[in-house]
Amino acid sequence: MVNTKQSPKRVVILISGRGSNMQAIVKMASQRDDLEIVAVISHKADSAGCAWAAEQGVATAELLPKAFSSRESYDEALLALVDGYQPDYVILAGFMRILTAPFVEYFQHRILNIHPSLLPSFTGLDTHERALQEGVKAHGCTVHFVTPILDVGPIVAQAVVPVLADDDADSLAARVLTMEHKIYPAVVDYLARDIVSLDKQNRVVFSEDVQTLFVYQA
Repeated sequence: MVNTKQSPKRVVILISGRGSNMQAIVKMASQRDDLEIVAVISHKADSAGCAWAAEQGVATAELLPKAFSSRESYDEALLALVDGYQPDYVILAGFMRILTAPFVEYFQHRILNIHPSLLPSFTGLDTHERALQEGVKAHGCTVHFVTPILDVGPIVAQAVVPVLADDDADSLAARVLTMEHKIYPAVVDYLARDIVSLDKQNRVVFSEDVQTLFVYQA
């Protein structure tokens, strides 16, 4: 009899600090056999996220930029490190470095990020402060495929939270983070089940109906 069971999707997660989104994804993956988190990699030393991942039995590595003379040389080493795990997907989970074009293009259509705003609004940093300054009534987060241009890749899913009258940046960020922990594992689930991809026009397509808009509920 021919074994038609597919191998689990292999995922490498890149983090900077505690990796709360990484933790949500690892916990989700631990409950299934079609998804394997093969490594968690940080660009900071003594990463709390790597320590947590190691406790879960996930391979970890720390690749520090200070050992390299340029962004390009660092990304070459990072590419080699990540590629050594033979990932199907690379997940950026609070990875606070802008990746060079060669790195992104090598993993084209296989690298995703979560951004703390409703893209295309508020690309870049300080999204919660800027949302409050602009007086928007809804804020949120976006999971998107990564391209060489920062924060403009094809959108897979978004989550919406209300902006309250007494919000400051911290309270708004906490509400958004609650939804990040829901939306990112959901999208990784779609990847594991082969139901999300990009067409020839770089538009996100789904092979079955899935939730792509997540709304905050207190």
